[in-house]
Amino acid sequence: MLLDHVFLLTTFDWLLLESSAFRVVDLTHSQGVTTLYWPGNVDFNFTILARGQTENFWLEANWFGTAEHGGTHLDSPSHFSQGQWRTHQIPPSRLIGPGAVIDLKPQAIENPDYRVTIRDLEKWEQSHGRIPNGAIVLINFGWAHRYPNRSLVFNTNDTENSTTFHFPGIHEDTARWMAANRNISIVAVDTPSVDSGQAVHFPVHQIFGRNNIPGVENVANIDALPVTGSTVFVGVIKLFDGSGGPTRIMALIDDPCQNNGANQLSNGLPFLAFALLTCLLNKY
Repeated sequence: MLLDHVFLLTTFDWLLLESSAFRVVDLTHSQGVTTLYWPGNVDFNFTILARGQTENFWLEANWFGTAEHGGTHLDSPSHFSQGQWRTHQIPPSRLIGPGAVIDLKPQAIENPDYRVTIRDLEKWEQSHGRIPNGAIVLINFGWAHRYPNRSLVFNTNDTENSTTFHFPGIHEDTARWMAANRNISIVAVDTPSVDSGQAVHFPVHQIFGRNNIPGVENVANIDALPVTGSTVFVGVIKLFDGSGGPTRIMALIDDPCQNNGANQLSNGLPFLAFALLTCLLNKY
């Protein structure tokens, strides 16, 4: 056990030393007073408890309150499926995986109610290979630039009436295909829901929930990611008994501008970091 820890510490020290060869992309909208929620949720609350100089030191402490499902957040499978994983039950290994970015901005521009088809995924795989096992699939509708303007995000002037919402999502047939045919850890979108704005019974939420596939919604900055080659980390709050929670999602990308070839080992570090972290999380 001691040797294991020495090895891991040495390895992660090395990873940190090599971090200059990588770029970290933040895919998260900040939690704050501008955080967007689905109608019916209580707005974000931030209260300063202390902020100032005491007799001996500076002190800051705050209180905040938020619904689980607001801003950049994760939907646990239990959100729409009884008996499936709640937030604290999601295996840590499912929160780290190779990123697969599917760009559907042209489709969303043409039709704001667009729903991802099976053919969209098949075309992606024809160009980029099979969606990797354990992938975190990020669907880029080009919606993130609308955030946090509530009218633009929900694409309506009546933002308290969900029947008027018009934004893209995933078709239920596609969700079934993904669950049945690919080993996907998480599906992430830059819209407020994995279902389209006009969905009535949230079928995609139900399908993903039944298959223990979490969803992440209101993702930011997907344009900064390559189609493949990133490692994505989904840092959802470990909320006991939760149906979801605020999430810090980030991606690690090999940066060719920083990698001059002097150390060829750095080319494999994203995968190595992912493998080591997964091994460690599964072991402990």
